[in-house]
Amino acid sequence: MKQGALQLGVAPPPNRGIAILDFFLRLVAIVGTLASAIAMATTNQTLPFFSQFVRFRAKFNDLPSFTFFVVASAIVCAYLILSLGFSILHIAKAKAVNTRFLLLFLDTAAMGLLMAGSAAATAIVQLAHKGNNKVNWFAICQQYNDFCKRVSGSLIGSYAGVVVLILLILLSGVALSRR
Repeated sequence: MKQGALQLGVAPPPNRGIAILDFFLRLVAIVGTLASAIAMATTNQTLPFFSQFVRFRAKFNDLPSFTFFVVASAIVCAYLILSLGFSILHIAKAKAVNTRFLLLFLDTAAMGLLMAGSAAATAIVQLAHKGNNKVNWFAICQQYNDFCKRVSGSLIGSYAGVVVLILLILLSGVALSRR
């Protein structure tokens, strides 16, 4: 038989490139989730009302959905940092299957948590921008423009993290199917 020909019953060699890509995608997701959590957690704006002594203040923790978003983003960021060890293990030892299954499961859970936090915050941001006249909820972004811009920006990083986690789940599936 010629060298390089496909033999029946022999799996193709493990792809170390997938493990390296997995590592870099985890770094990208860490940056996105960390930046989102920090941007949201440090968001506040104060506006004077009638005088300098009476002020209205908007802070992220005034709304439970934003608090959930910060906590979810921080948990996913911490998980991604801890998962870098397994990612390095897959680069060094490409045949590790059990840890790949574990990462597949945990990445899926992390993606669900991050998506839930992002969706909850998105609903509130939508109300802040548009309001809801049927129930007399007024849009506040005309008054709290900086607050709304910063909150909206933090959602972009979070949704980028969701996309990267989806790519990580797909990569794990590809790596497991090659075994």
